[in-house]
Amino acid sequence: MPYKSLSVRNRSPFFLRNPDVLIIISSLSVVVIVATILSEGLGLGLLSTSYIKILGKTLCLCLAAIAMDLVWGYCGILSLGHFAFFALGGYMIGMWLMYERTKDIVVNSLANNALPSTSEEIKEAIGTQIFGVVGGSDVPAIWYFADSLEVQLAFVIIIPGLLALVFGWLAFRSRVTGVYLSILTQAMTLALALYLFQNDSGLRGNNGLSGLQNIPGLTNVPQSLISIWFLWSSALVLTVFYFLAAWLVSGKFGNVIEGIRDDELRVRFLGYNVELYKLFVFTLTAIITAIAGALYYPQAGIINPAELAPIASIYLAVWVAIGGRGRLYGAVIGAAVVSLLSSVFTGGQVPNLSLGFATLHWVDWWTVFLGLAFVLVTLYAPKGIGGLADRLFIRGNNR
Repeated sequence: MPYKSLSVRNRSPFFLRNPDVLIIISSLSVVVIVATILSEGLGLGLLSTSYIKILGKTLCLCLAAIAMDLVWGYCGILSLGHFAFFALGGYMIGMWLMYERTKDIVVNSLANNALPSTSEEIKEAIGTQIFGVVGGSDVPAIWYFADSLEVQLAFVIIIPGLLALVFGWLAFRSRVTGVYLSILTQAMTLALALYLFQNDSGLRGNNGLSGLQNIPGLTNVPQSLISIWFLWSSALVLTVFYFLAAWLVSGKFGNVIEGIRDDELRVRFLGYNVELYKLFVFTLTAIITAIAGALYYPQAGIINPAELAPIASIYLAVWVAIGGRGRLYGAVIGAAVVSLLSSVFTGGQVPNLSLGFATLHWVDWWTVFLGLAFVLVTLYAPKGIGGLADRLFIRGNNR
């Protein structure tokens, strides 16, 4: 059991026990500095704004992968519903972005009226602008705080965290484990997606929330500059949570959740409250994933219920597996490599391959190759890309 190494882990300084933290932080710094220098907004203009946004979104996916590695790689809970929290974080911040942007448009258009508009007239016009696409004109009750950035930022944490807390409490107290728990998390995601697809859900149904790249109050600031700000923010948040995750798993807490992953019954007999540890990890990782989503969708510009599809959470698990489960740096590497390759192959940047008898369209076949890579890694390289990093960079690590 890992408890034997507990005292050994705690004697040495944090960065000696976790050299990957400095490597990841240094790598992030280099990427951000180089991207800024080459950007259109603040640099030489060699990197397009769209590519800067791809880098920023990739860092957000890396953050979600860290959360997935904590809950699955370290605690052994294969959640196929964590992308639901990712999307919920996007919806929470998206409501403020869309409401305030629409409010600016409405106020400017009504400013030319002979008589000043009342607050009720402005609110009705906002409702028509946002919900006219689904045949509505009234602002739903769930949008009551949409004009408050502070409240919506709090909701980014509260709503996904509360959902994870309730779901986790019901599941873990019933001692649902393994594939049954995975099916339940997938069912939760599917149920939430089906609800949001309805026009009367209050979130515009299949249309989702759009125009999220237009930040209220920054209408005169070019996207080339805003994209750099989001890149910096994404890198900073990723750094903070990578450090937090590494600190959690490097001490006694990490030993306990790894013990739960490897032999839950034995940890329970040792007197630990297994359900409480699971609930904490599940809720914490849900919040981390939601924060990643809140940073991701303003860079993507749009969010709709399709983002909650269970396949998205499966992709998240695949990234972690390819990168190396149970290694935080592996999760970051896996998410970054697969996400960037996906952007290249599905974005039309790689020409289709003619085989003579048929033509290989990368957009159609990328998912197949990703699945094949997952199978090959599982069979022949269970430690993933992170296992290679172990041999090349941190040979002295205790793994």
